[in-house]
Amino acid sequence: MAHYELSTPVTEAQIRQLCVNDTVTLQATLFGIRDATQIHMFDRNRTTRFDLRGHAVIHTAPNVKKVDKSAQHPCGYAPICIGTTTSDRMERFTRPLMTQNGVRIIIGKGGLREDSQSAFNELGGVYLAIVGGTAALETTWIEQIEDVDLDDLNPESLWKFRIKNFGPLLVAMDSHGGSLYDTVRHDSQARRAQVLASMGVKSA
Repeated sequence: MAHYELSTPVTEAQIRQLCVNDTVTLQATLFGIRDATQIHMFDRNRTTRFDLRGHAVIHTAPNVKKVDKSAQHPCGYAPICIGTTTSDRMERFTRPLMTQNGVRIIIGKGGLREDSQSAFNELGGVYLAIVGGTAALETTWIEQIEDVDLDDLNPESLWKFRIKNFGPLLVAMDSHGGSLYDTVRHDSQARRAQVLASMGVKSA
């Protein structure tokens, strides 16, 4: 296990060095994205003016406040609470995010599935996990909402955050086929079989 400090955008080589159970702290830029954002991008063929190549996205629909534009709030939004949502329902968007937009890092809760794992292996990507219930802490890692696109979908707009010391986050799925979720599932199944065997019950 190792810890890495990464400033976005990142290269494929930087991502390939990460392994499950490593930790990562991100600097510079992070993009917020959620279900509606990706439905419009990939099902309805909407484009974004943001260059996502080599960047990280976080599954979120942030709680923000509309404010007057200023140096501190250049797009007229202030962050109130920026938490993370469950990733599983956005499974089908991992591959197009990587192939069409060049995203390298996905941040969320609960993990992704087999096609995402294959995309990470083939294209050089990684999934970084956040523990549920840490939205207040996450918000302190966001210095500013720099910009916003597809804002008719608010709060599921495409958000551009300026971040500082965002993490540490746990590498839960890597580009080498490693998945913390697979490990936990296999371990729990093995323990279940042991418990059933101790009770004289054959597991299916």
